[in-house]
Amino acid sequence: MFTIKGKTTDWELVIGLETHIEVLSNSKLFSGASANYNPTIAPNTQVSMVDAAMPGMLPVLNEFCVEQAIKMGLGLNAEISRKSKFARKQYFYPDLPQGYQISQPAEEPPVVGRGWVEIMGDDGKPKKILIERAHLEQDAGKLKHDVHPTKSFADYNRTGVALLEIVTFLDTKNPENNSYITSPDEAERYLREIREIARALGVSKANMEEGSMRADVNVSVRPVGSNEFRTRTETKNMVSFKFIKSAIEYEARRQIEIYENGGTVSQDTMRYSQSEGTTSVMRSKEDALDYRYFPDPDLLPLEISDEMIERIKQTMPELPAATRARYISMGLNEYDAARLTESTDISKWFDTAVNGKSERAKPIANWMISELFAHPENWDAKNAVDTAEQGEARIITPENLAELVDMISANEINGKQAKEIFIKMLDGESGTPKEIADRFGMKQITDTGAIEKAVDDVIAANHAQVEQYKSGKVGLLGFFVGGVMKATGGKANPAVVNELLKKKLA
Repeated sequence: MFTIKGKTTDWELVIGLETHIEVLSNSKLFSGASANYNPTIAPNTQVSMVDAAMPGMLPVLNEFCVEQAIKMGLGLNAEISRKSKFARKQYFYPDLPQGYQISQPAEEPPVVGRGWVEIMGDDGKPKKILIERAHLEQDAGKLKHDVHPTKSFADYNRTGVALLEIVTFLDTKNPENNSYITSPDEAERYLREIREIARALGVSKANMEEGSMRADVNVSVRPVGSNEFRTRTETKNMVSFKFIKSAIEYEARRQIEIYENGGTVSQDTMRYSQSEGTTSVMRSKEDALDYRYFPDPDLLPLEISDEMIERIKQTMPELPAATRARYISMGLNEYDAARLTESTDISKWFDTAVNGKSERAKPIANWMISELFAHPENWDAKNAVDTAEQGEARIITPENLAELVDMISANEINGKQAKEIFIKMLDGESGTPKEIADRFGMKQITDTGAIEKAVDDVIAANHAQVEQYKSGKVGLLGFFVGGVMKATGGKANPAVVNELLKKKLA
């Protein structure tokens, strides 16, 4: 359990997360304008009359966005509401042209109801994090404060893009139910799981760096062993795992200090300073009454049929949790399985390389994690720059790595030679691993007679070391192995070399 030591007692955390992911779709939630708001696109060029709140313009619900929300709900093991409504959430901000946001209020059934995701808890055991709801709403525009020295500008290209807000559930009626987040590390694991589910389903890019995934972080503290739920604060619009963890810990310590000095924590909305690593009060927390929700008069209630849900179920791919379980059954450890399911592109690449041969799984995983991940420009063809722009760099395919692993397994090359071939591939050497090995004479010597002669020569040339080895300095075996490998140009089979040396030095 994650705890923070106070002056007189230890404290534990209760953390809730409201995660906003932007839904991948061609057009916006209630208009036909493009949902692409890439920074390279000129400001305010992807804005329809509906987005700009022109008089008389009526919203029309994008059915595909609803399907995306249902798909995400199924990925979250959640209930799908057969009926839900949209309401107007009233507040004024310059990036919100309508003066309200079309959303789904908490008191009405949302598109996605109760669900859960499983993460690894701090105790190393699987832990279910309960989800209260996930609802559709509009995104706001973007204010730009660095374009002009005295003015701020608004870019409405993002206005009206579909957001799905996923809210964790705190079971206040059963305080002993520990199905919520209790540490900064668990918060990160939960958000990473949400991100990978969204990416695997094609629901969202869920990229924090570009803002297509962000989180509001609710934090409260209580003495260790207590079941009470104290007042929480909410830190808004966090877009980095690192900063989310930092904000949670700072905010928890701030609240602890208040309690230990006899004060009370107020329910405030906080801002986080990235440069200082601190939180500070932005405003007092709004309640639903402050937003003056009322049903949107221009939108009919949303009805979802069983047939629609079943049709979407049939399109569901394997989710990251199932992929990890499959990889572990192939002999990978939990760390390797987690790294290889960080994105669907990585897991597809790995599956292509393994190609159903489970004996390849562990060595391919090792090569990917220890070598390929350090050279993303050389293996992820989907994201790589054109090879002509990279000089000598080339794209390594799953088939290339599988062939390299098979050559090691068949004793055609040793580990050192495999690394040399790999480096040549990174440097732009053309051909398959076998062709490169042939071209540079990198085939392993497995002829016992040739290796035995090299062993005899090394032993004969080092009488002093032989005597020392026989007198108990067995660590000198590496000295003899090195001598034989040098004599054979690094081509001798190390296993055969070790076996022969041990026999002859006995």
